Formats: sequence, C-alpha cells, structure tokens
Amino acid sequence: MNTILRLEHIQKYYGNQGNITKALKDISFSVEAGEFLGIMGASGSGKTTLLNCISTIDMVSAGHIFLEGTDITEIKPKSLARFRRENLGFVFQDLNLLDTLTISENIALVLAINKTPAQSVEPRILEMAQKLNIHDILNKYPYQVSGGQKQRCACARAIINNPKLLLADEPTGALDSHSAQMFLSTIQCINEQLGATILMVTHDAFTASYASRILFLKDGEIFTELRKGSENRSAFFQKILNVLTIMGGGQSHVC
Repeated sequence: MNTILRLEHIQKYYGNQGNITKALKDISFSVEAGEFLGIMGASGSGKTTLLNCISTIDMVSAGHIFLEGTDITEIKPKSLARFRRENLGFVFQDLNLLDTLTISENIALVLAINKTPAQSVEPRILEMAQKLNIHDILNKYPYQVSGGQKQRCACARAIINNPKLLLADEPTGALDSHSAQMFLSTIQCINEQLGATILMVTHDAFTASYASRILFLKDGEIFTELRKGSENRSAFFQKILNVLTIMGGGQSHVC
C-alpha cells in the first residue's frame, strides 16, 4: 500500500529552559492511503498538539513529518498556507459554513481559493454533490437546510479539492447523538466510497469506532493501538472502552 503520511520521532516542547513542557515525546507512525485513523487520549495527552503539527498550524521541536514524500517540517513559513490549501482538507466542529453563500458557493469557495479554472468548477461541484446526495439543495442557503445536509456540505467542501489528507478535530463534539451518527456515516462514506484518507481526533469511543485503526496517546506518547480488521463496529467499540479503562478512568474520564 501507498504510505500517505509518515511521522518520525516527533517531539514537541513548550516553554523555555528550566520550564519545559514536553507535549509530544518521540511519536512515530504512518498512515496508508485510504486509511481512517482515529487518535484518542485524555485531556493533555497531546492529541490536539499532534494534529496541529501534522496540519502545520504548529511546528515540531524535533523529528520529521512526511506527507507523500514531502518533509513538511522543512517547508518555509511563507509557503505553509499554499501547502495546506493544496494538500489538506479540514472538517470543523462548527462546520464554518457562510450563511450569505449558497451551498454550491460554499463548496466552490475552496476551488476559487485554489484558482481552479472557472469552466471546471460547476462540473466538480455537481459530481461531488451527487456522491454526497446534496445535489437538490445546491441553490439553497445553509439556514434553509437540515443539520445533516449542512454536514454533508462541509464534507463536500473539505474534499472537493482532492486533498491528500482529511483532518477532523472532535468533529462530533457539538452534535447530538442523532446528528453525530449521520455525520459519521457521511465520513465513513467519504472514506470507503471515495477513498479519502482521514485522520480524526476524538475523545468519544462511539465516534472512534467508525475508524479502521486507533492510536491511543498518554502523556505525549503512544500507549497502544487497535485495528478493527474484520470485526463489526459493536465489537470494536467494546475494545475501545476496554483500552480506555486500562489507561485509567474509563470512558467518562477521557476527554
């Protein structure tokens, strides 16, 4: 399989000499093309810091991160914004749709920023909208559609530019259980049917059970990992709860 993302001995320190906090301690792993990887851990375990380093929002203190062969830790600051636009997709907890733009225009915004030729914008939007079943609401505004349709719009916007990696930070944190399940079904569809490579940070065992593999962080280090394999989601969910219990405190204490 093709390795999309590879981390080698990543370390992240905050503070200065005499008062240093080690947020990440020698993290190494890889992500294969088409994989759906979940990152779990208690508050302060380093999971969000790890996501920020991968997304180049924060820079590592030591080590290297390769995205399809490009060492992103060596990219110059002035080139980071362009790198993100061309290679990464983001799914935000609050969706970040613009109410003054139609669903179609919200999706098109990413293509416009990336200077996609005008003649190819509408066909690409229609193709993605068909795949995510939002083709009939393209001319409506976000406040005119359901929460599930908004979620699919946000996902369409995140992957319309065919990013190498889709990043999601606590994507269901602000959703009720029904909306969360609908959203996760959409994410799973993007992964399984469109072949998107996804890295998702979550504190929730139910959300994590949609991933194909989970890395558990504790005190800035990888504690263990789980792979779903051929197991059903219910069995995988129970295994996740078991690991959280072993890590200390169980599901209710992991956030």
